[in-house]
Amino acid sequence: MNHTIRGANKLPHQHTLLTHKSFLRRLNGWDWLFALLITMTAVFAQFHIGHRMDIYEIVILWSSAAGAILLGWFFKPLRGFTVASVLLAYGAVQLYSGDIAHADRFLLKYFLSSQSAIMWQCATVFFALFCYIAGALVARKQNAPTNTLLGMGSVLTWFSALAGFTGLLVRWHESYLLRPDAGHIPVSNLYEVFILFLVITALMYLYYEAKFAMQKLGGFVLSFMAVVVVFVLWYSVSREAHAIQPLIPALQSWWMKIHVPANFIGYGAFCISAMLGVAELLAIRNENAGKKSWLPESQAIEEVMYKSIAVGFLFFTIATILGALWAADAWGRYWSWDPKETWAFIVWLNYAVWLHLRLVAGWRGKVLAWWAIIGLFITAFAFIGVNMFLSGLHSYGTL
Repeated sequence: MNHTIRGANKLPHQHTLLTHKSFLRRLNGWDWLFALLITMTAVFAQFHIGHRMDIYEIVILWSSAAGAILLGWFFKPLRGFTVASVLLAYGAVQLYSGDIAHADRFLLKYFLSSQSAIMWQCATVFFALFCYIAGALVARKQNAPTNTLLGMGSVLTWFSALAGFTGLLVRWHESYLLRPDAGHIPVSNLYEVFILFLVITALMYLYYEAKFAMQKLGGFVLSFMAVVVVFVLWYSVSREAHAIQPLIPALQSWWMKIHVPANFIGYGAFCISAMLGVAELLAIRNENAGKKSWLPESQAIEEVMYKSIAVGFLFFTIATILGALWAADAWGRYWSWDPKETWAFIVWLNYAVWLHLRLVAGWRGKVLAWWAIIGLFITAFAFIGVNMFLSGLHSYGTL
């Protein structure tokens, strides 16, 4: 009798897997509607601008549509973000009516032209940073996990990413209005890729914030984003980098459309991990001093840092492989130990060792946090320092 009762009590635990829904069965009507909208958008793009695309670019178009659908299913808030950015960009295209001279229309001039949208992105980064810092101070005083100010920081970060991504989409259209035969995806210079970097970093942080309930870390990530915004503003004013220029011959390739975004997913993840490293060091210091920290536990911060580096390492590896294939197509060889390639390998090796030490050797704590911070400087030199101080096949990326 007792044996029967014990067996009955175990049944629910033994059969939980039988009630677990597959990924597709967990999708709801909104998910399928989102997939339909993205598919229709891709069809619309192919019918209206397909004459400008070769077979490779058509493959990129549909791969991007599939990727957008999967990301929207994986991280639900991205559904509204994607639809809103496409609609805003399409509205800007309609306002232009095929003539760049229409840029003085009210909505374009102040909101929807690429430069206006990007300036809104830059401004809201600072607003979000203020809300995150003020919210963290209030949360510390009230000993609460979140508050209205932290929530406003999240909303403003979403708005910043939306404005930046919309600006990039509109800039893409503007390049064709300025030079119908030389239009190009806006990832061809430092100004454009820094805007892309800000968008990717914001979206990745928002995912980790939502998944791990760590709004108090927003101030760390947004602080670094604010530094990037300062550089973007300086670069735009002093070098007029916001002006759309034709592509140089070395960048006139469909490889750029996949190599650069993959690279900057990696860069964004590495930068987030560095700022989380700073947060972890502060949390560890408070824990060692026996103080009640306003930050999450250091182990929880390190777990998010590890996941960020793992994602960044995956995409940086993909980007490096794509870069080698592009080099073979452009220069006839996969690898030439050009300074940019050499430092890309150093970055890859740095994070490969970091992951090995954590997963295999079992390292934890301060060493890995400091390593992630130092890794940011290595990554920054690979991205900007090489362009400034060294020369090579990638010298077209100079400041």
